[in-house]
Amino acid sequence: MSCNCPLSTATGPTLASTCGGPSFMLFMGLLEVFLRSQCDLEDPCNRPLPRDRVNSRYDFVVIGGGSAGATVASRLSEENRYSVLLLEAGLDEPTGTQIPSFFFNFLGSDIDWQYTTESEDEACLNKEDRKCYWPRGKVLGGTSVMNGMMYMRGSRKDFDDWDRMGNSGWSYQDVLPFFIKSEDNLQVNDMDYGFHGVGGPLTITQFPYHPPLSFALLQAGRELGYETVDLNGNSHTGFAIAQTTSRNGSRLSTARAFLRPARNRHNLHIMLNSTATRIIFDENKRAVGVEFVHNGQLQRVDVGNEVIISGGAVNSPQILLNSGIGPREELQAVGIPVVQDVPGVGRNLHNHAAYTLTYTINDTDTTPLNWATAMEYLLFRDGLMSGTGISEVTAMINTKYSDPREDNPDIQLIFGGYLADCAETGMVGEKKGANRTIYVIPTLLHPKSRGYLRLRNNDPLSKPMIYPKYLTHPDDVAGLIEGIKFSIQLAETRALKKYGFELDRTPVKNCEHLKFGCDAYWECAMKHDTAPENHQAGSCKMGPNSDPMAVVDNQLRVRGVRGVRVADTSIMPQVTSGNTNAPAIMIGERAADFIKRAWIG
Repeated sequence: MSCNCPLSTATGPTLASTCGGPSFMLFMGLLEVFLRSQCDLEDPCNRPLPRDRVNSRYDFVVIGGGSAGATVASRLSEENRYSVLLLEAGLDEPTGTQIPSFFFNFLGSDIDWQYTTESEDEACLNKEDRKCYWPRGKVLGGTSVMNGMMYMRGSRKDFDDWDRMGNSGWSYQDVLPFFIKSEDNLQVNDMDYGFHGVGGPLTITQFPYHPPLSFALLQAGRELGYETVDLNGNSHTGFAIAQTTSRNGSRLSTARAFLRPARNRHNLHIMLNSTATRIIFDENKRAVGVEFVHNGQLQRVDVGNEVIISGGAVNSPQILLNSGIGPREELQAVGIPVVQDVPGVGRNLHNHAAYTLTYTINDTDTTPLNWATAMEYLLFRDGLMSGTGISEVTAMINTKYSDPREDNPDIQLIFGGYLADCAETGMVGEKKGANRTIYVIPTLLHPKSRGYLRLRNNDPLSKPMIYPKYLTHPDDVAGLIEGIKFSIQLAETRALKKYGFELDRTPVKNCEHLKFGCDAYWECAMKHDTAPENHQAGSCKMGPNSDPMAVVDNQLRVRGVRGVRVADTSIMPQVTSGNTNAPAIMIGERAADFIKRAWIG
């Protein structure tokens, strides 16, 4: 099929660059040409048409077209009497991002903001200048275009705790309908009754292809007392082959799910390559306009009702700070006029910290990526390329620091490997050796360490200075050590022993002086070879009036000004227990509902 739809010009790692060897390079190059000739894998002619110019005024301006922002813009534009402008700093999603098995390919490309933190004191110590890498999506659809696609809402206690912290209306029972609202769950009859929906824009299902090792991991969990469960249902404790944001074996970003169906709405305009620089306020501190850079030119658009900032945990506080909303002393230090002193902007920044255990296994059954597996995907959307290997499996487990009765596990296990591997010489169809590398990644779900970000200078296009402060709280170190020990125990189960799991016992650089496997060694290892997740949250914290560090109220309205809300993971007082894409979409749904109730009735 061919069509005249516009293709993203985003570059970075091409599909052909995933493997070496001239034969394989030719094969992957032909595959990329094939994909581009189709414009898109699933809906070739339905990409939204970006505009070259904006109107002078809109009722609502949404800044950021990522997981939450795409949701907000789509939902607001359902009301055709209101005009909506969506500003996205990146371009449209490249076709290749839709292939699940290539989900790592676009990290570090030009659809990635490519953030690096400032030097850490207790983490990433073996990295250059002790700086951690933070990939974030700079593309329509945001990080939903380049994540692992896992659909994980979080625990009941996560949201009940938000409510208990003074955020009325954010308990689990309050937010559950907004998770369900988005969903079109293709396996609803196999999931826990009453927790899932059908008919929404966001297709939720498992990948078509499951490696045999995925089922072995579930069996290993059962050996250690953990059942296979719907982690978005009755229980948040256990093992699962996760459901994902995918449709017909391809990635479903929020751009595909929420914006493409809205492409013909006259009242929704989308501007790509448009980086918001600041919000303009009148003398009453009401938002009246937004400045943004489009194709290198500074432009302004007026706002009738509200600005919704959905830039994510890095960009949302950055936009507020550039607009004069934030800690007075920090704004004055970089020469930005203070509109409203809000001490919490950029504070409370946190993320799930993790550590990667590397194993080799004996596996002679898996075929590397070749013509047959590629054609299986292109023709049938099945096979190795239609999934993420064992990264589809996850587990929520309790260490000795977590009360199982609360159903709020403190460690998530993430798995890596078992993808469509390349042949060693690049020859199509050649098998690799018998040994394969597998990763088990225990991840701390309830970090107590808190960091912050601040502006580097008063140039709104400069990247902010990010200080995660990973592992600075001793409880985080202790909890992650227990997660590492459980991961090692998991690999020793009967279900996994038959694969010959063998832990790489090569000492971590700068930890050679410690006995391998003791607590002191693991503490040293996690601090030197830290594996941060991409679940940043909290930097525009939601809280009651009594909380001096709260940035938004329980309706997501920014304190001290009028006509501005924040809707993304930055509003989380505490990050949810798991991957954050699903909660970001839920927050977008909630924000749109708040706004409709306020303006539409």
